[in-house]
Amino acid sequence: MSQGGDLLRQIRAEIEALRPGIVEENVGCVIAVADGVAQVSGLSQVRLNEVVHFADGSKGLALNLEEDLVGVAILSGGARIGVGLEVKTTGQLLSVPVGMKLLGRAVNGLGEPIDGLGKISSQGHYPVEKIAHGIIPRRSVSQPIQTGILAVDSMIPIGRGQRELIIGDRATGKTAIALDTILNQARINRRGLASQDKNFRPVYSIYVSIGQKRAALARTVQLLESLGAMEFTVVVAEGASENPAGQYIAPYAATAMGEWFMDNGMDALIVYDDLSKHAVAYRQISLVLKRPAGRQAYPGDIFYLHSRLLERSAKLNDDHGGGSLTALPIVETQAGDVAAYIPTNIISITDGQIYLDTELFNRGVRPAIATGISVSRVGSAAQITAFKQVAGKVKLELGQYYEMLAFAQFGSELDIRTRQQLDRGARIVELFKQSQLEPKAVEIQILLLWAVQNGIFDAIPIGEIQAAAAHMERWATSSQAELLGEIFQRGELDGSLEKRLEKALGLWKSVHGESRTAGEAAPL
Repeated sequence: MSQGGDLLRQIRAEIEALRPGIVEENVGCVIAVADGVAQVSGLSQVRLNEVVHFADGSKGLALNLEEDLVGVAILSGGARIGVGLEVKTTGQLLSVPVGMKLLGRAVNGLGEPIDGLGKISSQGHYPVEKIAHGIIPRRSVSQPIQTGILAVDSMIPIGRGQRELIIGDRATGKTAIALDTILNQARINRRGLASQDKNFRPVYSIYVSIGQKRAALARTVQLLESLGAMEFTVVVAEGASENPAGQYIAPYAATAMGEWFMDNGMDALIVYDDLSKHAVAYRQISLVLKRPAGRQAYPGDIFYLHSRLLERSAKLNDDHGGGSLTALPIVETQAGDVAAYIPTNIISITDGQIYLDTELFNRGVRPAIATGISVSRVGSAAQITAFKQVAGKVKLELGQYYEMLAFAQFGSELDIRTRQQLDRGARIVELFKQSQLEPKAVEIQILLLWAVQNGIFDAIPIGEIQAAAAHMERWATSSQAELLGEIFQRGELDGSLEKRLEKALGLWKSVHGESRTAGEAAPL
C-alpha cells in the first residue's frame, strides 16, 4: 500500500473518531476543499453523477470515484464547507425539472429559478446525463428550422433535428444569429397558432448562457421579453461568477429540458452559448480533481464531453412521437483558427458549420458568413420546394464572385462574362446584408431571391440594393399580400405563380422608379 493511501486512511480514522456515529456506507466527511471541489472520504456506496448533500446545506456532484476518496464538484453554496464537514448521499442522480411551465422562465443549471418570479411547477424530472437515442428511433432530417436570415436559409439551411455549429472570432455576430433564430421561431409560432392549422408544430427554444457576465445575460432576457419571444423560450444560465461545476452542468441540464419536448412529440431548438467556455470550465474542474491533463491541459475525455451532449439532438420517427431537438452550438475561435483543438472537435461532431469571418464583418458584410467554409450537411433536404427553386445557384454564384474578386484585383481588363458575374455577386452580397433583430418571413425571402435571380435589381445601383429590397418588402407586404400568402401556403413555384411574380415585380419596378425619380429613394 502506498504511503499516500496510508496517510488518507489515518486522516479519515482520526476524523471519524472525533465524529462518532458516522455510517460509512452513506455518510462521509470532507478531507479537503479547494476551487469548488471537495475531496470526501467515507462515501463507499456513492454512484457517479449522484447528488450529495453537505451538512451546511450545499449540494455537490460526485465526479471522481477513487479507492479512498470521492471527488465532489460543488454545485451550490460552498462558502462554509471545510474539513470535517459531514456529507450524505441522496441515492439520486442529478436531475432537473421539465415541462411547459419552464417556458418564459430563467433558471440555473439545477433548474432553480433565477428570475425572481417564484417557484416553477414542473411536469416531472429528467436526468441531466442521459444516453442519446440510437439509430432505430431516429429518422432523417427533412423539416426546416427557418432562421429568418436570408443568407443562412438560402445557402446553409438548418433542419429540425440537425446540429449546426456557429463559429467565429469574438464579436463577429455569433450570438446575433442564434438570437435571430429564436426570435424567428417565436414569430412563426404566433403566426401558426393564430392560423389554427392542426398540422402546425411550434418550435420551443432553449437558450443556454455559459460563463457570461450577468449584465449580458440580463440584456438578452430583456431583449427576448420585449420582442415577445420569452413565452416560447427557456433561458438556462450559469454566469462567469458561478461555480465551474454549474457551468459544466448547465448545457446538460438544458438538453434534458429540450429532450422532454422531443420525447413528447414536440420540436425544440437549443442554443449553447458557448461551448468554448464550457470546455474551459470542465478543464478547470478536471485539473482540480487531478485528472491527467492532455493537449492544451484539457482532459482526455474532452471530445466525449461534447459528443455525448450534442448526440442527444435528433429527429425521431413517427413511432417515437416524431419530435425533434435541434442544436446550435457556438464556439469562439482565436484569430480565425478553426483548426484549433476544441473547434475541430466540435466540427467533427456537428452536421455543418456557419463560419463568421472577421474581415467580412469589418467590411460591413453582416451577417459575416464566409461561404467557402460554411456548410450544412443536410443541405436542401431542409428547405421547402420554393426555396430550392430560387436558392439553388446562389451559393455557387457567391463563391465564384469572391474567387473572381481576388483575381480581378490583378487584371485591368475583364471580359463581359466576368464583369457580369462580379456585378451579380456584388448585388447578392448587398441583398444578404441584414440588420440584427429583423428576421424575414420565408415568402419574403423567396420573393427577394426570385427578384435577384431574374434580374429585377440589375438596373439599380449596387449602393441602393439594400434600400430597394426594403422598399420591395414593404410594398409587397402591403399590396401583394394575397400573392405572398399563396407562396407561403403552396411552398412551391409553378408556372402560374412565376408569371404572377413577374407581373407583380414589373409593377414594383415602375413604382420604385417613380419614387427614385421623385427623390424618395434616399429615406428608403
